[in-house]
Amino acid sequence: MHNPFKKYRIDRLFFYSFATLIVIVLASTVLISFRMSSNELAQTTSHYQHKLLVELNKEISSRLQTIEQISLSLSRDEQLISYLRVQKDEYQRYQESRNVAQTLANVTYSIPMIQEIDLYMDQPVFGDSKSYIQFMERSEASGRIWFDALQDNDTTWSSEHLIPSFQGTVPVMSYARKIIYDNKYLGILVIQIKAESIRSTLAGQSTEANRLILSDTGKLLLHTGDISNHVQLSEWLDHKIEDSGYTRIRGEAGLADNLLVYSKSPNSQWVLVEVTPWEQISAGGYKLAEAVGIIGVVAILLTLILALWLSKQFTKPIKYLISMMSAYSLGGKKINVPQDYENEFGYLFLGYSKQNERIEELYESLQRRHEQQRKAEIEALQANINPHFLYNTLDQLNWMAITRGQHEISRIIELMGRMFRIGLSNGESFVTLAEEVMHVESYLEIQQLRWKTGLEYSIAINSDIKQLFLPKLILQPFVENSIIHGFAVRSEGHIHIRIEVNNDILSIVIEDDGVGLQNQMKPDSPHQRHTGGYGVRNVKERIKVYFGSRYGVALTPRDEGGTRVHITLPTLTSRPDPAAWGKNND
Repeated sequence: MHNPFKKYRIDRLFFYSFATLIVIVLASTVLISFRMSSNELAQTTSHYQHKLLVELNKEISSRLQTIEQISLSLSRDEQLISYLRVQKDEYQRYQESRNVAQTLANVTYSIPMIQEIDLYMDQPVFGDSKSYIQFMERSEASGRIWFDALQDNDTTWSSEHLIPSFQGTVPVMSYARKIIYDNKYLGILVIQIKAESIRSTLAGQSTEANRLILSDTGKLLLHTGDISNHVQLSEWLDHKIEDSGYTRIRGEAGLADNLLVYSKSPNSQWVLVEVTPWEQISAGGYKLAEAVGIIGVVAILLTLILALWLSKQFTKPIKYLISMMSAYSLGGKKINVPQDYENEFGYLFLGYSKQNERIEELYESLQRRHEQQRKAEIEALQANINPHFLYNTLDQLNWMAITRGQHEISRIIELMGRMFRIGLSNGESFVTLAEEVMHVESYLEIQQLRWKTGLEYSIAINSDIKQLFLPKLILQPFVENSIIHGFAVRSEGHIHIRIEVNNDILSIVIEDDGVGLQNQMKPDSPHQRHTGGYGVRNVKERIKVYFGSRYGVALTPRDEGGTRVHITLPTLTSRPDPAAWGKNND
């Protein structure tokens, strides 16, 4: 094969080859600029939409929480409870029904967004069908949209639906609440909210915006705009929404893509979502790509003219610079740039060299910042544990109890003092297994003194591992969880703790024979509390910060009843260096 540089004229060879190269570069530039501009527009759009959704979420949450508070207040109204639970003659029931209806009507008139209030009960006294207050037979509730969700909950919100009224068919959202008194299910209070009132707030000034209100479980409550069936929400809705942000949902079967911007306030159970067609966002990208293309064609013509006699000298330093950029690696061998260029290429090489130095400096700065952030996170978590002044106060109380002959109280205070002493640990974040076991034994002995009888525990640990180190206050939150929630409605219980080392992993298993994970929260229970409170979350977060995702906590139900907690930690023969916390653990 002949060398083209030996056969063809140099000017034509450079012209055609350079023209082909620039066309390819131009096409790549247009494509990349389109994608970059589309992504930038998506980020800008999502930023402003998110700010708006945050404000709308606050306002809507405030309104809906007001309805929840009103519902709670009404469900505890003495007059309403008396009307539902006390059997009276027909005349008295009629009189009381009028009083209750007046109370509910006053609420309806004072809150414009309330359409009507329905009360489901046994043997209702039927009132005026044209009233905003309706008394209904409880058996009629089974056909309502909110009925199924209310079976497993004390309260529930329904999605938008239509209800008949004397004004005609009206779109509403329903908030239903069980009325329970003395563990007796007396009826259901349903507040019907005007859907248009919430919809106008959701729409704001953007009447054409496509927005949705979802519950924290992903149920659609209400929307504005055109939310077509082809919008692929299912893939996104299957994921638990932990925070706010945005995502791109790709259409299936030839359908269009959409941008989803969502906002979930920390203290709110509602998620606001705005859906924007991706085609609408990328329209600006098309215009930019078109402008880039026109400019590129003009640039090609001018560049090719100059390329006939400048190409060789012009491409040589550029190729050299590209080769240096390709060979560059962060923290690798330093590349020496040419020093014999005194024109613009010399400035380019000098700038590139300084840029590499700046990148190295920024990388080292980010490393230091990461270490400081890890340490700050751990210190912030640790700062929530055990104020120091309580220890001195407990010591004084102990002497006062001994002086007055209150030996049981003195013992409790002594045990609490021991717990606080271990909790403080002279500012150390890690303690030995022996100290941690002493801490949880003190807590369990306090609980035994409180229970008198019925609470038993056992701890299995080999003495040769008691000098291993672990983050302090790891066991007590889970033991407390077992006693408060697992034994909440019982007069006896047993807790077993087993600590051992397997394959260089410290394994801690805490088991109880309580009610188990599924039954720790019942709607009618007077001890209703959420399991896995702050103490348990604190333990999980500290383990993650200290050691990464390799270690952690797993809660599972026991086959024979109760709950099993399995904690895995590394085996530490000495206290770790704080500067190394969280490094290389993920």
